[in-house]
Amino acid sequence: MKFTPTLRFPALATGLTLLGTLAASAQSAAPASLTVQVNKPGAAVNKNMYGLFFEDINFAADGGLYPELVKNKSFETDARLIGWKALQGAANLDTYSVRNEQGLTASNSHYVRLTTRNGASGEAGLENEGFRGMGIKQGGEYTLSFYARRGAGSINGLTATLVGEKGENLGQVAVTGFTDQWKQYTAVVRATGTQNKAHLKLVLNGTGTVDLDVISLFPKDTWNHRPNGLRTDLVQLLKDMKPGFLRFPGGCIVEGRTLSERYQWKETIGDVASRTPLVNRWNMEFKHRSTPDYYQSFGLGFFEYFQLSEDIGAEPLPILNVGMACQFNSGELAPMGSASTKGGPSAPAAAAPNTGDPSLDIFIQDALDLIEFANGPASSTWGAKRVAMGHPAPFNLKMIGIGNEQWGPQYLERYEPFAKAVKAKYPKIDIVSSAGPSPDGDLFDKASKRLGELKAEYVDEHYYALPQWFREHADRYDKYARTGPKIFAGEYAAQSVAIGSPDNKNTWDCAISEAAFMTGLERNADVVGMASYAPLFANVDAWQWTPDMIWFDNLNSYGSPSYYVQKMYALNKGTKVLPVTMPSGTKNGADNLFASAVADEPAGEVVVKLVNYSGSPRPVSINLAGAKGLGKTGRAQTMASADLQTQNSLAEPKKLAPQESTFAVKGSTLTYTLAPNSFTVLRVAGKK
Repeated sequence: MKFTPTLRFPALATGLTLLGTLAASAQSAAPASLTVQVNKPGAAVNKNMYGLFFEDINFAADGGLYPELVKNKSFETDARLIGWKALQGAANLDTYSVRNEQGLTASNSHYVRLTTRNGASGEAGLENEGFRGMGIKQGGEYTLSFYARRGAGSINGLTATLVGEKGENLGQVAVTGFTDQWKQYTAVVRATGTQNKAHLKLVLNGTGTVDLDVISLFPKDTWNHRPNGLRTDLVQLLKDMKPGFLRFPGGCIVEGRTLSERYQWKETIGDVASRTPLVNRWNMEFKHRSTPDYYQSFGLGFFEYFQLSEDIGAEPLPILNVGMACQFNSGELAPMGSASTKGGPSAPAAAAPNTGDPSLDIFIQDALDLIEFANGPASSTWGAKRVAMGHPAPFNLKMIGIGNEQWGPQYLERYEPFAKAVKAKYPKIDIVSSAGPSPDGDLFDKASKRLGELKAEYVDEHYYALPQWFREHADRYDKYARTGPKIFAGEYAAQSVAIGSPDNKNTWDCAISEAAFMTGLERNADVVGMASYAPLFANVDAWQWTPDMIWFDNLNSYGSPSYYVQKMYALNKGTKVLPVTMPSGTKNGADNLFASAVADEPAGEVVVKLVNYSGSPRPVSINLAGAKGLGKTGRAQTMASADLQTQNSLAEPKKLAPQESTFAVKGSTLTYTLAPNSFTVLRVAGKK
């Protein structure tokens, strides 16, 4: 990392240079005096403190991280021609329909049958629109694959063409040799141009009937060059954060709107072509962002999630259904089953009628099988399936989540036998439990109390609120008991307008307020063990929820200001908390000055994080009490903007991003001027 000797803060200069402005302001304001007790290190910071939460919302998987370009490639969705249309309005096709007689497999029984008109001129075939188009890069290679079976007539093959928005040919390949039996065909298309919204055209050669299935167009340029790999730029943004964990696959899709639509991990492993798609519960959740074409193909399944965790150096944290559909939807409950125990929490309130749903025993067995899939030897039933997919070594799974965001006695009575069964077979697995969707209230209090009595390892707390809430609650965990379950801040994000509003923006006001709140997470590392922003990804053309940490289209991506705040914390998490005394003994956050500090023992450095939520420069004087061997130069990273509404975009992906600088160190007291509306990380060589 290169550090330059000058300070650089974007969007701050207003006629005078920044340094001149800071110097003039500093002369009129006495420094705020802080003390960092370097000689009194406190709690250890969890090495996995800052991580990632992935949910397939906002087209985060299909159409995003999972780079398959063909939508509805297997014709298995309820509206089975979603994404497809006949060429020229079917003028040259006699019939085209989805059928299921003698399909490829029982789990992939549907296919499309095309019959061309005898003597008709022009092209006959299908076009696929992709996920709001297909991102094609000039010179890029794309693997076309599909299954075909010839019927009556003379159709011997097809020609596949990448077509631009204006109808231009961006690459073409012919495939021949069709037979009367299902057979897979592959070919490589090289793109001759770059477009964000191309599409795929398949033109039949000859007349007659042909069946097609599992039509895929997959870029060769994937992370680690895997055939079923992930999108490189998006994985790189994740890896650059050095995340401690990856929570997956959600989120509310774990639960489903009904239990029949719940996420079942066993349906997402094995042969990609045999994975049955499922409607995404976010497709019609918001009327203002209705997306009826939103399905999960499960090309990105549990094996790929584990693989991604390994690739980016994160601990996998799978979340499993606890026998409850989403309580914001049907709230269906699985019957308790033989695993339930007498006693425990009060009886559940009346639930939606149950129509033969599997008992809780099935859900518990799924969890036990998952741990075996991740960690079991090749000789075990589920470990053998992992080995067969190409990963002989265990994934070293250490924790799982039981339920996503459930609340009430219905959750607590299911959690208890679930947790007991997991602990009985795998006592070293840590379990993450749920405190519900709200950070306070009667249900939250009861859940927190009961989970403490059950000696839960982690309690997952979620908070979505206005930026002001985050600044006002930076002391939230100062008040928590030092014993009991660890807290997992599993989902949080400042909402610029209101929770779930389509008008929310990823502003600097949101990100700097999150930075202020995170000083409270850091200084309470004895209580808070993990934290992750949510949601992670959003497609600029296909989102349902805002704000989001990383935005992308079919070719490009960028991190929001919140992404860079999270990254600055993750890359500077340190190993031990250092106590901080604020000016004149005031409360942390008083006068909108927030601070926390850690020791980075392997690096031999003191790390101080400071938030100045003020429109004026703020000089600070920091006494590093008891520090020895201080270097003469410190390093700073700063995010700052005079405009709290500043946002990044595809056009300006780093309009607001960390700027690096150096500063002089004299003695054991640092003097530094914080820029207006800034989040600053200071690093100084030193030890106690």
